[in-house]
Amino acid sequence: MSEANAFHSRHRAAETAISVSSVWKVFGEGAARFRSRPPAERTAEALSRDHLTGAVQDASFDIGRGEVFVIMGLSGSGKSTLLRCLTRLIEPTEGHITFGGQDILKLGEKALADLRRRRMGMVFQHFALLPNRTVLGNIAFPLEMQGIDRARAEARARELVALVGLSGRETRLPTQLSGGQQQRVGIARSLATNPEFWFLDEPFSALDPLIRTDLQDEVLRLQREQSRTAVFVTHDLDEAIRLADRIAIMENGRIIQIGTPEELVTRPATDYVRRFVAKVPPARVIRVASLMRRESIASAAMSVPAEATVSEVAAQIVASAGPIAVTDKAGRTLGSLDRQTALETLAAL
Repeated sequence: MSEANAFHSRHRAAETAISVSSVWKVFGEGAARFRSRPPAERTAEALSRDHLTGAVQDASFDIGRGEVFVIMGLSGSGKSTLLRCLTRLIEPTEGHITFGGQDILKLGEKALADLRRRRMGMVFQHFALLPNRTVLGNIAFPLEMQGIDRARAEARARELVALVGLSGRETRLPTQLSGGQQQRVGIARSLATNPEFWFLDEPFSALDPLIRTDLQDEVLRLQREQSRTAVFVTHDLDEAIRLADRIAIMENGRIIQIGTPEELVTRPATDYVRRFVAKVPPARVIRVASLMRRESIASAAMSVPAEATVSEVAAQIVASAGPIAVTDKAGRTLGSLDRQTALETLAAL
């Protein structure tokens, strides 16, 4: 099984890590009066009439502990505003956001700052590295802000330098690094405090495709080795499919569908979602488990894992001349895969 598929097949815990309920972010002179309106009057037409902008409109969802939840949409859809509401970098107009059952919208300034320093890690498109600090100094900075002594902070920073593949560059300044290397420093810095919650806002969109792929690999590896609850914002559907357990698609401030990549491609809720995912080959997201027949199979020439996508096992499917067994992670047979059905999925555009 591939690294990416192993990442996707991780069981999502039933425990809720982040819960978002009826969150709004409204901009405009009358935004303060918006909270007094009944739900029936909170329409796109009403917002337009009152010259208000509903950047986030009635967002509600839960994120499981250890899940990677991707928010995506076109420019101006509200995805980055929603992430900033989740971290209270922007104050929501209304709603509830709980982390482990604690409503962060009720936290005072000191408690919020402590939450960010100790339990949150953030990575943004713009690296925001401290220009007068070395790689090691930038990564150690969040720990120093917590009052940890310099020696211990730098020891932790050295671990993270190795983790993100920057060994040998500890003493370089940001100006002596490539864009991809700077973003690796940003990733390492966001993990310095070993946060429970990891927020990434289009962190790779300014980088060239090869570096983006390398850093996506890095996120997959880090999440596999140090699983944490992650919220990742992107406008790139390929990136979302590669990284996400589930994807929330936004349009004009509203979440219009939440689902696994397979669910979005095979069961789009609206024409907008259908157009959004139209170019994704079904074989990239449909899993063997969705096509298999749950039946006993006496013998099979080969087997494929249930959690693999059809495209990941395409070579085995094409080469097989007989029954294909479908197995779980322990190697137990769950059923069989019909070769013709799998070939039709591979051929679908």
